Amino acid sequence: MPLSLSVSDCPDSTASPPAPNALSVLQIGDRTIAATEIVPLLSRYRLLPQLTRELVIDQAIASIDCTIEETLSACQQFYQQNQIHSDETRQAWLDRNHLNLSELEHLITRTLKIEKFKQATWSHTLESHFLKRKAHYDRVIYSLLRLENANLAQELYFQIQEGERSFADLARQYSQGPEAQTGGLVGPVELHTLHPGLVQKLSITQPGKLLSPTKLGEWTVLVRLEKLIPAQLDSPMQQRLLNELFEAWLTEQLQTVKIRSHLSPS
Repeated sequence: MPLSLSVSDCPDSTASPPAPNALSVLQIGDRTIAATEIVPLLSRYRLLPQLTRELVIDQAIASIDCTIEETLSACQQFYQQNQIHSDETRQAWLDRNHLNLSELEHLITRTLKIEKFKQATWSHTLESHFLKRKAHYDRVIYSLLRLENANLAQELYFQIQEGERSFADLARQYSQGPEAQTGGLVGPVELHTLHPGLVQKLSITQPGKLLSPTKLGEWTVLVRLEKLIPAQLDSPMQQRLLNELFEAWLTEQLQTVKIRSHLSPS
């Protein structure tokens, strides 16, 4: 049967979240969990931080509204991403995730509200934030040859400089890291993920220039920048920045939250 999708499947933002379960116990497999066990179990399995995170988010998005068109589009996108194409596949997904349809609708709408909250809060700051941290996101492709023997590194450096051997051949033969499998070629990778000493070297050199042997920890390395790929403020980068700003904000919020249990000592 084709998937039935209507406004009732994806209620607008005025719809209330699912009512909390009024049962005083939870049945998981053969185990019955009393209400008084819930908080100790959340604490024991380190789930309280995740619950606190979600409650802080709920508070932040409480005033966010979604149009019917937005919620319908979000539902359709969710169904496509999860390969839900019929009422039967939707029910199977619900069963696997221990949700009912109302809870799924709330989940989809909540995700939409979170994205709208990010846009409303930080979209106007993305360009300035990107410009401040652009070098953080720039990517490079480079050739690397690492050795424990500094004297051998110097000898190989002169061989490459004089054109006696190619960097790739020497890397395959002598490099003592995984880059030996690719002829020394690494990347593209973001500059900030590399060793600080390597970042400094690659940030100021020109593509194609072989750098003199450099000591990095226990290694002596030969490095040649092959290509610099400047970061761009495209749609994926904008979403990444929104996510990073949201997570930074959320971390600050969580640091101020106090959790207290009202269970009796018994």
